[in-house]
Amino acid sequence: MTEEPSASTQSPQPAHPVPSHEAMTHVLAGIQSLHDRLVAIEDLARAAQDDPASGARPRVPAWRRPTEGEARWQVALATAAAIALQLPVAGRELLVRPGWVLPAVQGLLLVGLVAANPRRINRESRLLRFVALALATLLSVANAWSATALVLDIVRGKGPGTPSSLLVTGLAIWLTNIIVFALWYWEFDQGGPVARALATKPRLPDFLFANMTVWDDPNLVAKDWQPAFTDYLYLAFTNATAFSPTDTLPLTRWAKMMMTLQALVSLITVALVVARAVNIFQ
Repeated sequence: MTEEPSASTQSPQPAHPVPSHEAMTHVLAGIQSLHDRLVAIEDLARAAQDDPASGARPRVPAWRRPTEGEARWQVALATAAAIALQLPVAGRELLVRPGWVLPAVQGLLLVGLVAANPRRINRESRLLRFVALALATLLSVANAWSATALVLDIVRGKGPGTPSSLLVTGLAIWLTNIIVFALWYWEFDQGGPVARALATKPRLPDFLFANMTVWDDPNLVAKDWQPAFTDYLYLAFTNATAFSPTDTLPLTRWAKMMMTLQALVSLITVALVVARAVNIFQ
């Protein structure tokens, strides 16, 4: 009679069945097929985005790729207004006398910039960059001098003697302050207007505009939108009136410090001019 093998002599059974070679081959083939399909979908999407006739949105926003550059007339008109606003400032607050000398120099620099690059701001030139920054510096220094002189005169009980002349001088300085800071924001965000247009060296933005957060939604933002001078002018105006960021946020330290300085100058100018005007009326 044959003896049954004991439990100790039986070979142990595996806890889980080992897949056969055929099953493994089938699984690997399925994974490869899925990978090929994903690659094909990505290729189709890339081709649709690269084809202008397809109407698809670009893969990158306009402020991250080369563009034709923004129009010159906007910044030229605002700069001309800042130059003209120095004329109604009272004589005591002028940096250079007679009062027409400095605006004349600034006007010549502006004419040179417009003549050298009249339509689109997309020409890379160290000379043009130097002239643009020199013009912004002259405007800043002249307005800073006028604002400081006006504040000191008000504190000392001097300044323009009539409420109308005080308000006109204060308003001219306040408006010039807005345009000047808009110029600085515009000149240095992402390296300046030419650097933004050419996009030769992509840089992180210094200001986060609301349009940047929804750039991929065609129902909210045009596909070629990028910040222009009017956007920086609006930024400077809201900062001068609200004394804080509104819908545009500074991202870098220099941008935060510039906005802080602008808000401080605006607050001091408005507060002292209004207080002095009320005191004169009484």
